[in-house]
Amino acid sequence: QVQLVESGGGLVQAGESLRLSCTASGRSFSTYAMGWFRQAPGKEREFVASITWSSVNIDYADSVKGRFTISRDNDKLTAYLQMNSLKPEDTALYYCAADPSRGIIYSPQSWNYWGQGTQVTVSS
Repeated sequence: QVQLVESGGGLVQAGESLRLSCTASGRSFSTYAMGWFRQAPGKEREFVASITWSSVNIDYADSVKGRFTISRDNDKLTAYLQMNSLKPEDTALYYCAADPSRGIIYSPQSWNYWGQGTQVTVSS
């Protein structure tokens, strides 16, 4: 069992940066894939970024490529999402997810564990 807690959300202006953190409980963290998703009001939850247990494989949604960076520190049981050059359309509730899969997972339905989410609001 893995429990996830996100932090780092907030209200920023367009062009600014935020770093989200996702801290896990459970010794299995280092063997799990980690992902970030977001959900805006009235929209479906969408893939943002994912990283495999070894950090060898990483992928991003086209909408955030070049602006967001996913990383992880297995010793600290924490995954990160560095978000730069934020835009108003990045406004959403951001969730982290974990799964024992060894590959990149794009579908929200395929992830086993979820955090409660942290709100990111970008004003224009």
